[in-house]
Amino acid sequence: MTTPTTGALRLTVLVGECDTCRHRPLYSEIVHRAHAAGLAGASVFRGIEGFGASSLVHTSRLLSLSEDMPVAVVVVDTEERVRAFLPEVDALVPEGLVFLERCEIVPRAGKADDALREGRG
Repeated sequence: MTTPTTGALRLTVLVGECDTCRHRPLYSEIVHRAHAAGLAGASVFRGIEGFGASSLVHTSRLLSLSEDMPVAVVVVDTEERVRAFLPEVDALVPEGLVFLERCEIVPRAGKADDALREGRG
């Protein structure tokens, strides 16, 4: 028997680790605003190597240690709630890659998953 899944939207914002907003890391500002907006969840992932529009490769290897590593902020919730949050992201992220992907939530026992299924974030 397969577990029923719930449709959702994943928002991923790629920025630099050194990017800031109001004297706070940009990734932290996005997470805190997502939390304040009542979204179901947000996580930040630090890359070990990457490049963007500048074509400058940032890496965590010891011989070429970079202080501005790529960072991915991932937010997941219903499509309606994620799309409603996009203007906040647009205001915060003048540069950087922002993309959306449809995804499915595999239900687990717990309050957070119940809230997402019920559209309460």
